Amino acid sequence: MADAHEVARDQLRSFIERIERLEEEKKTIADDIKDVYGEAKGTGFDTKILRKVIQIRKQDKDERAEQEAILDTYLAALGMIELPQDED
Repeated sequence: MADAHEVARDQLRSFIERIERLEEEKKTIADDIKDVYGEAKGTGFDTKILRKVIQIRKQDKDERAEQEAILDTYLAALGMIELPQDED
């Protein structure tokens, strides 16, 4: 029974150590991304817009088109934009 307990303890320790290493890598990557945004901002780019562009590029083309159509519908309903009129 002691062997099974030891194996389980070793597995647990292994999982914890792997997670800790990955969390540290994630932090390092997040810091690197923050640095790149800082560089972009330093050269005059709007980081809010950069983040939005990255978000949009992650989306599927059809998903993005559907979201844009819904957004246009809502904005038109609020009188913020005019939708093009259908030709009869």
